[in-house]
Amino acid sequence: MSISSRFSVGIHILALIEINKNGISTSEFLAGSVNTNPAVIRKIIGMLKGAGLVKVQPGIAGAKLAMKLSDITLFDVYKAVNVVQEKELFSVHENPNPDCPVGRNIQETIVPLFEVAQIALEKSLGNVSVEDVVNDIIKKENIS
Repeated sequence: MSISSRFSVGIHILALIEINKNGISTSEFLAGSVNTNPAVIRKIIGMLKGAGLVKVQPGIAGAKLAMKLSDITLFDVYKAVNVVQEKELFSVHENPNPDCPVGRNIQETIVPLFEVAQIALEKSLGNVSVEDVVNDIIKKENIS
């Protein structure tokens, strides 16, 4: 199991909108970069719009950032695209054998550990902005 690819696609969309800020970032254009169907992009853009991260106008092609890139953290994107529900990043198997000492205790033992790990991940994502991602791409591509 892994975190939904909506997360990386959401970051990809925001980064490309910024890098293409002098152009028009249509769902077709964005889909070409992500290498997916424009319908997938429109769905994720709708999620990003719902979180206040992008602006789109009916009848006008292209998405724009709704806030400064430096103010958008990876945690904002993570939440916007519904990667996971609160305290549910890690799944725990259901119905372990209650006649086994491990089966009886495994859930109570590992669930708190998983919650701590999820909190740490989310805190880490909150410390990185999408601007940091864009700056790294610009550096790698020598874009001015």
